[in-house]
Amino acid sequence: MNSLPVLQPTTDETCCAPAGAPALGAEEARQKALVFKALADPNRLRLLSIVKAEPDGESCVCDLSGPLDLSQPTVSHHLKILVEAGLLHREKRGTWAYFSLVPGALDDVAGILAAL
Repeated sequence: MNSLPVLQPTTDETCCAPAGAPALGAEEARQKALVFKALADPNRLRLLSIVKAEPDGESCVCDLSGPLDLSQPTVSHHLKILVEAGLLHREKRGTWAYFSLVPGALDDVAGILAAL
């Protein structure tokens, strides 16, 4: 049976320079990943586009279930994730909730990608 040679770690410091500190810290990367995780769902992308397309810049939750052909609890779940990710703002008016884009949120997403 042929055995492969075992590679030993080298202590030669001329091999590679240390990469340095990461551009993103662990916590910052985790927070930014929440935004991309929220955007990774097609229904959430559609919800953002519907809210953004509204002439007055906001949508009632009652108007968001129909276009997506999803139940109201499912739409509410997706909206909650978008709010927690900092992409949508929620305002309660009586029994209804209204959603609008957080000012600059989509620009921030583009900035995250540009900074990488």
